[in-house]
Amino acid sequence: MSKKITGEDGKVYVEQKPFYKRAWFWIVVVVLVVVIGGALGSGSDDDSSSSSDKVEKTSSKAQSQKSSTKPKVSGEFTAALGSAETYANDMHMSKAAIYDQLISKSGDKFPEDAAKYAVDHVKADWNKNALESAKTYQKDMNMSTAEIKDQLTSNSGDKFTPEEAQYAVDNLSK
Repeated sequence: MSKKITGEDGKVYVEQKPFYKRAWFWIVVVVLVVVIGGALGSGSDDDSSSSSDKVEKTSSKAQSQKSSTKPKVSGEFTAALGSAETYANDMHMSKAAIYDQLISKSGDKFPEDAAKYAVDHVKADWNKNALESAKTYQKDMNMSTAEIKDQLTSNSGDKFTPEEAQYAVDNLSK
């Protein structure tokens, strides 16, 4: 409701509520939140499926020419490979650590065959990953080279092979 106020000059003015105290404002806000939330939540699924349909149509011609060279894999195998590439190239994890992360109940929960496919097909330089991890241990944790090598090869640590750990230790800056 508007309130009538008499001003100092004797005129009657109508005092109005601020816009944020009006019902129509909050109705608009709720509608916008629902629309934006719906677009973000389900829109990405629709967009990805429609864009993947476009990719499938364009790549199906090229794939039909190469169909004998590349076997088809399930979406789960492809997803596991994508996760493995992130772990290998961004987080510099070892092959064994990636496999464990992919199948872990507290991790990605992929089936063992999908995880095996992923670690077998991921493109990574395992020596470089070991070296990057070793640099982090050297710089941030001030570990000795012996401690770094133990951490890199530990089953409760990074799980790099002894050869990868040796490469990393040999190539650390002194």
